[in-house]
Amino acid sequence: MASADRKLRRKKRREAEKDMEEKLGLFELLPEECSACLSPYDKTDLEMVSSWNVVVREKEKVVRLYCSECWEKAKNLIREVDGQDV
Repeated sequence: MASADRKLRRKKRREAEKDMEEKLGLFELLPEECSACLSPYDKTDLEMVSSWNVVVREKEKVVRLYCSECWEKAKNLIREVDGQDV
């Protein structure tokens, strides 16, 4: 029974490592500016890091970055179109 548990743990660890490698590979695709308004993004600015939004499309291997202002505008537009809160 211990052998089966060990195999299962190894399999889960390999899957987790593969998933992490894929996500780190996409991190390199992170733009240096807002994808909507082209405002520059500073990865060392904690305020920007915590307030900007990242959208990842894993299948297409596309990473988009949006400043807080553009993100709010998009959310408001969705509210208007759908007539509901987001």
